[in-house]
Amino acid sequence: MQLLRTLLVILLILFGMRFFARLFGPWLVKYASKKIQDKFRQRYEQQYAQQSRNSRYKEGETIVEPVKPSSSSKNSSEKVGEYIEFEEID
Repeated sequence: MQLLRTLLVILLILFGMRFFARLFGPWLVKYASKKIQDKFRQRYEQQYAQQSRNSRYKEGETIVEPVKPSSSSKNSSEKVGEYIEFEEID
């Protein structure tokens, strides 16, 4: 008799948890996603504020930087690496 009573209590608890999970599950997921979204927004705003404080240019200003000549075209004849010769072994 005690075994049946224990099994019945366990089943009631499991079904009760399922019921409450379906009832409050969407609300919990929505709440958690909103909290995570707020944290990401706060970090982004902090980073953006820090970058704007450190920026030496005004917002909306167009900046054209000259392109430096690449050193790879004139140094192409230089030895880049070591050549290793392989032999096939039968």
